[in-house]
Order: sequence, then structure tokens, then C-alpha cells
Amino acid sequence: MKTLRKIRKNARALSPVVASIILIAVTVAVSIAVAAWMGALSMGFMETEQLTITNAVFDADLDTITLTVRNTGTIDIVITSAVVNGENAASVSTDPDPVPKNGQATVTVSAPVESGSTYQIRLLSTKGNYFPYNAVAP
Repeated sequence: MKTLRKIRKNARALSPVVASIILIAVTVAVSIAVAAWMGALSMGFMETEQLTITNAVFDADLDTITLTVRNTGTIDIVITSAVVNGENAASVSTDPDPVPKNGQATVTVSAPVESGSTYQIRLLSTKGNYFPYNAVAP
């Protein structure tokens, strides 16, 4: 009779152990799913545009400013427009277009150029980021 009571007592103890294992397994599965979702979500935010203007060459005869730019961001950059001293430039062309990531390009901006004047140039990308540069025309 005592043996039968021991077996019943042990049979009841099995249920909390199994429940604990199932609870731990569900917790681990949900945490893996959340981690995968957050990882995929954060990858979209890691695409950055970073453009550095390294040089400006002014041509008063052609009314153009030729900028040498370097893309240090993680995606290619398309330059859509330029602002020179608060005025929109007449035209902007990029070679190559788009500016490749970890690459260099030449941006030609059509704007009036006067020798000895200071210029504040801002390039605008398709994502809406401005990249400023200040220079003095020789």
C-alpha cells in the first residue's frame, strides 16, 4: 500500500516539470522570433548617406562650379539639386550618377561665379539630405 502512494506522489510531480520545460521552450521560441524581427527592422535604418565635398573648382567663363565628392555612406547617392548662396542652381550633373558607395564623383553646378566671392554650396540628395560646403572663388 505504501508503494502505491509513492508512485501516485511521483506521478503528480511529473506535471510541473513538463510544464516548466514547455514554458521555457515557448519563451526561447518567442525571444528568437522577436530578435529576428528586430534585426530585420534595424537593417533598414542602417542605410546611411554620407557625402563629403573635397574640392571645388570655379569657372567664371562658363559660370560653373565643379565639385569633387566622396561617398563614405553605405548606399549609392543620387544628387537631385544644389543651392548656391541661397539660390537654386540652374542645373546639376553628376559623373557617375549615382555616386557609388565608397566611391568618388564629379558634380557640376551651373551658377554665377565671381572671382573673390565666398560661396555656400549645399547638395541635395533624393532622400532629402543636404551636404554643405563653403569655398572662396579664386
